[in-house]
Amino acid sequence: MLDIREISKTYTVGGKAVAVLDGMSLRVGPGEFMAVQGQSGCGKSTLLLAAGGLLRPDSGQVFVSGSDPYELSSEARADFRATHIGFVFQQFHLVPYLDVLDNVLSPSMAHDSPDARPRAMDLIEHFGLADRIGHLPGELSTGERQRTALARALLNRPKLLLADEPTGNLDANSGAIVLNYMREFAASGGAVLMVTHDSDAAGKADRVIQLAKA
Repeated sequence: MLDIREISKTYTVGGKAVAVLDGMSLRVGPGEFMAVQGQSGCGKSTLLLAAGGLLRPDSGQVFVSGSDPYELSSEARADFRATHIGFVFQQFHLVPYLDVLDNVLSPSMAHDSPDARPRAMDLIEHFGLADRIGHLPGELSTGERQRTALARALLNRPKLLLADEPTGNLDANSGAIVLNYMREFAASGGAVLMVTHDSDAAGKADRVIQLAKA
């Protein structure tokens, strides 16, 4: 589902070249939940952005479902992300003036789907948000906001779910709920790549890799 082949990425910081990834390779197959851990600055977020078609590596290749998104035009790559990849972030990135339903539906603006609304309703029900459907993000608990973000990520039936510290702002109970939903996604045949500092969260994954600074 995700095949990363010897990618490297270097940033320029204060006039000096800083390598954060140096020949990094990994594979995440269908039905697999992989966690990535490592100290700050080792390239975890860079790896996730590269995997999601959001940050072109300096060298190496990224394949999602057999296709390299970086071979596509910017517009085609955006459509590819919308149909193949779901993103879940620590800060949720919900639109503050949209209610739960419209936040979950927001990916359909980039990739029109005739069943977007019934799909959104099913996800909202599945994630236990039916009684919050008309509420704005500011009216939700932290756990409800993350579940809304997860429902949004799954709207277009992606094959790959990328999660950046998805439990970082959650209490233990809410974090466990979100991780269980992610495991459920993997069990249904999807692939999950999660960056986390939380060893308990990493323990829910099928496989854990440790990144060291390049």
